[in-house]
Amino acid sequence: MKFTRKASANWKGTGKEGNGAISTESTVLNNTQLSYKTRFEDGIGTNPEELIAAAHAGCFTMQLSFLISEAGFTPENLDTVAHVQFEDGSVNLITLELSGAIPGISKEEFEQLAQKAKEICPISKLLNTEITLTTTLQELS
Repeated sequence: MKFTRKASANWKGTGKEGNGAISTESTVLNNTQLSYKTRFEDGIGTNPEELIAAAHAGCFTMQLSFLISEAGFTPENLDTVAHVQFEDGSVNLITLELSGAIPGISKEEFEQLAQKAKEICPISKLLNTEITLTTTLQELS
């Protein structure tokens, strides 16, 4: 399978006083505000690190769902939070926090599949930084 996705960015002005917008082909982001305040403070809009976190959480969780299904289980629910750490001009750490509810799976198999998903998800492979993972398997009644 081969495909291409695209997004665009526009910026006007200096790095600190200027502002910009990001758009995606799907229009999920459509001239979404990007500025110094949205990246380094608490402004309204988005920023590259938040977008990387969303992409990584989505890619990892989808990859894991495929692996769980291939192992003969059906995920009832998978929740992933990705924390992207920016320090001294670099993204130096991504922490994935995973919680899952999968009937019949053991904690060991869940953790093994999650680690494999972390290693093979395309966004994980793209990123040149340390990626850590914590898992919680919810007990089903």
